[in-house]
Amino acid sequence: MGLRVVGAGLARTGTSSLRQALQTLLGGACYHMSEVFPRPDHVAAWHQASLGNLPDWDKLFAGFDAAVDWPASGFWRELSAANPDALVLLSRRESPEVWWQSASRTVLHSAEQEAPPGEEAFWAMCLDFLRARFTDCWHDADTAMATYLRHNDAVRAEISPERLLEWLPGDGWPPLCAALGVPIPDEPFPHLNTSAEFRTRAGWDT
Repeated sequence: MGLRVVGAGLARTGTSSLRQALQTLLGGACYHMSEVFPRPDHVAAWHQASLGNLPDWDKLFAGFDAAVDWPASGFWRELSAANPDALVLLSRRESPEVWWQSASRTVLHSAEQEAPPGEEAFWAMCLDFLRARFTDCWHDADTAMATYLRHNDAVRAEISPERLLEWLPGDGWPPLCAALGVPIPDEPFPHLNTSAEFRTRAGWDT
């Protein structure tokens, strides 16, 4: 069946919340970086993709109805082409500065750390992904924020308006439900994986 939603938003744009929301709305699984870590074959596939050797997308996303977050969103061009009927979902933050404040304290801070024992392959994949699909100067604030803006502008320029949904975390259910043609659930929109939760889970803040 292919993906029904291709997430084009960078990490730290509400993707964990979107993952849960899309699973509620679509009644199926949504791919996210959290799905990569426990699957060594997916780690290897994404590493090869970052080096230019693209996988069989249908095989990689078998059993999933949507995909958000890195690394999938770094391949939004390829995935939107491979799933021409899918909604392209550009999640973003209020400004590049707001995005950087979150990313630099969480996922990009992780990339600066040594790989924990047993996680070397995952760490190597993430670093090569950042260099190839984001910027090799991801640790520099000005460069990272400029790359964030270029990324969002490219999605807007290349995806037809009738197929594209831009979404901010504060938007909640209504724009997603309207774009997917489904009713608004009678439950609060999920709010998951805040910067504080991320840092506590990583053991950086206690």
